[in-house]
Amino acid sequence: MLDLQYLSIVKEVERLGSVTAAAERLCVTQSALSHMVRKFEERHGVKLWTKQGRGLRFTQAGEYLAALAERVLPQMEHAERTLADFAEGRRGVLRVGMECHPCQKWLSRLTPHYLAAWPDVDFDVRTAFRFDGVAALLGFQIDVLITPDPIDVTDVAFFPVIDYELVLVVPEAHALAMREFVLPKDLLTEELITVPVSKERLDVFTRFLVPAHCKPKFHRTAEQTDLMLQLVAAGRGIAVLPDWLVVEEGQGLPIRALRLGERGLHKSINLGVRRGEEDVAYIAGFLDLAQKLGVRVGHNVAA
Repeated sequence: MLDLQYLSIVKEVERLGSVTAAAERLCVTQSALSHMVRKFEERHGVKLWTKQGRGLRFTQAGEYLAALAERVLPQMEHAERTLADFAEGRRGVLRVGMECHPCQKWLSRLTPHYLAAWPDVDFDVRTAFRFDGVAALLGFQIDVLITPDPIDVTDVAFFPVIDYELVLVVPEAHALAMREFVLPKDLLTEELITVPVSKERLDVFTRFLVPAHCKPKFHRTAEQTDLMLQLVAAGRGIAVLPDWLVVEEGQGLPIRALRLGERGLHKSINLGVRRGEEDVAYIAGFLDLAQKLGVRVGHNVAA
């Protein structure tokens, strides 16, 4: 195996034109450097240079190694810096998984800021709508989980980044539009539009309708939140969405946002990471940026 130390010697001798100057540059004595070169030449059966007056003339073998050193040593120096960056958490791959549709809207705000702040970190987003996000996190399929439903797991730490309220969106001309809040029974005759996840994961069912033993007349789903709002505005149903999304995407639409119950349904979007990795620099950077840019829309949307 060719020792990189010899490439460094050849590089400095070729650059400085002197064994003495190269030895000084490499912080060794001239005799020590000359001894190392002789051992190398004996081992490989070649001469690297010969004396020519007061200077040196490189042999073909010496010129080959000098050219090799010019290519390889900068790459190795870069590799060392990169490994140091990995050790300090400045480089890596951040794989983000999502368990909710509105999370995509929020993440799209954060992504450009993160990419600008961490240019050496690869960024990968995976939608986790149809798999267990915590299992994916613990299975090292993702590094950060964005979820509105944190659970108590020993090996996962959750950090809230957005506080919001789920609201009922109705057309302006709807019979409920002038109400400040609605009760479960008010949805008995309605067509409810939700994001396409199971009812067991929809708070409007688990925290609002089911406890009151109520259900809407019809239930349908829509992939895109902006489409849901368009359907509501056209009188094709009513929808439940985060208040901040309604404020952002409902501008100019003839719709109203009403509180679900007198106290409302309050939620938060959380970032989950494997416990112990929250201090990895590029993960900590994501958490810090998320909390600084977190959307905290007022809960009094219906007012």
